[in-house]
Amino acid sequence: MILLLLALAICAPILPLQDPLQLYVEHRLQAPSAQFWFGTDHVGRDILSRTIWGARASLSIGVCAVSIGLVLGAMVGIIAGYKAGTWVEELLMKLMEVFASIPLLIWAIALVGITGTGTLELGNISLTNEAKLVLLIGVLYAPGLARLTFSLAKAEAQAEYVAARQLQGASSLRIMATDILPNVISPVLIQATLLLGVTIIVEASLSFIGLGVQPPTPSWGAMLSDARAQIFSDAWWVFIFPGTAVFLSVFAFNLVGDSLRTILDPRRRQRGFDAPGRAQ
Repeated sequence: MILLLLALAICAPILPLQDPLQLYVEHRLQAPSAQFWFGTDHVGRDILSRTIWGARASLSIGVCAVSIGLVLGAMVGIIAGYKAGTWVEELLMKLMEVFASIPLLIWAIALVGITGTGTLELGNISLTNEAKLVLLIGVLYAPGLARLTFSLAKAEAQAEYVAARQLQGASSLRIMATDILPNVISPVLIQATLLLGVTIIVEASLSFIGLGVQPPTPSWGAMLSDARAQIFSDAWWVFIFPGTAVFLSVFAFNLVGDSLRTILDPRRRQRGFDAPGRAQ
């Protein structure tokens, strides 16, 4: 399911689709047909084309935001775990608690209220509203990933092999990067995979209330927002298809996260192998 979603999103510009921004006013609210497989919306735009193009926005924001959160969270967590009991741990983890104490939606409203939904110019750098959301979501994912990494890295930092590496003269940076990181990264990657599904919901929610992807760029959340007026009408296709796209993509990422947990967690895998023997 994820591979199909990625393929459609990547190949959207070359697929034989209708223009997602083109208005076919004479075909507004047309039911699914041979010409418009998913029907059209209230202004005559092709819903199939907009659903596929909307996947590009959701996946790009999700992958970029989770990548930022993963890098920041893992880095902070490993440093704090290696320096457990020192002022470095206190400073880093308290900073993470500050970011985690305010809900994401409040941060998003504050960001849009300060910078607006347009492009933000910072010297030679231009940040679109989507880029601002990626940075915001990524930074706010870092505390949860940092706490998970910290708990694992703290236990690893107390292991005998770390003390042996220190006696060998290995630097702290080398120990954290080549010894501790490989031993703690699996659970963090599993959590990051689950966050990809969460990010799709977050992006759709923010776009639904006008704080996310800005028109005319297609977005699943914006499509659902536009479909509110037809929710009690006969035009079921207007909200069914983008809603189904959100559901299936989140469902797929959750399945992948659960599968990775089973594959990468040796204790869960061992319990799975031992279960038939115990039954016998």
